[in-house]
Amino acid sequence: MNSEKSLKGRRIAVLVADGFEKVELTIPRRALQLAGAKVDIVSLRHGRIRGVNLHEPASRVTVTKTVWEADPVTYDGLLLPGGFINPDLLRQSAEAREFVRVFANANRPIATLCHGPWVLASAGLLQGRTLTSWPGIRDDLVNAGATWLDQALVRDGNLLTSRGPQDMVPFVRGITEFFSEATAPQETPHQAASAPQRNEPPALVLNAMKWMPRPSFRTAFVCGVLALGLAAGKRNHLPA
Repeated sequence: MNSEKSLKGRRIAVLVADGFEKVELTIPRRALQLAGAKVDIVSLRHGRIRGVNLHEPASRVTVTKTVWEADPVTYDGLLLPGGFINPDLLRQSAEAREFVRVFANANRPIATLCHGPWVLASAGLLQGRTLTSWPGIRDDLVNAGATWLDQALVRDGNLLTSRGPQDMVPFVRGITEFFSEATAPQETPHQAASAPQRNEPPALVLNAMKWMPRPSFRTAFVCGVLALGLAAGKRNHLPA
């Protein structure tokens, strides 16, 4: 299929918070824009949110609307990038969970990868679904009622999932066609059993973390301030 302008007139919401994995937002967003889609960044706050490369700070993106301002009914599809921090923040937001449920209840396409399916699990949307994700959250998704497959790209009706940055090429190709479909996606036959747990974490991540530079003084200072703030908050909530 020629996807050069296959998404012209389509509006896609990217629901994302601070700590998103940079390549999982920037590359799919650019591909959707090149295909003609209007892409909005929907987040938990105004301004510019910070991306990461693994755990190292990366560049920021500008928020179009907060989750309180954006109307999910006005969008044709939803993209949920991953990263370690971003979906953990989103899944704790009642507004973000409800934003996702609107797409699911209307059978509108939802694409996500890496740790993004955490948000779907917390929204109660994975019972009986078949999907993939970053292998490290396989058990979370299975315990939420899903069948988990160790594949680069998994399609189940209005849900398209991928494992992470290592599968970016098939994911980008997949979402362009996925979001361009004129009719509601049909249900896909489910596999009976999940793929087994991994026996070892990814060597690429282990090696990357091993060779990461030591944190700067600024990073250590900010972490210290955050720790003090959390400690003070706990003290304020202790009974008198």
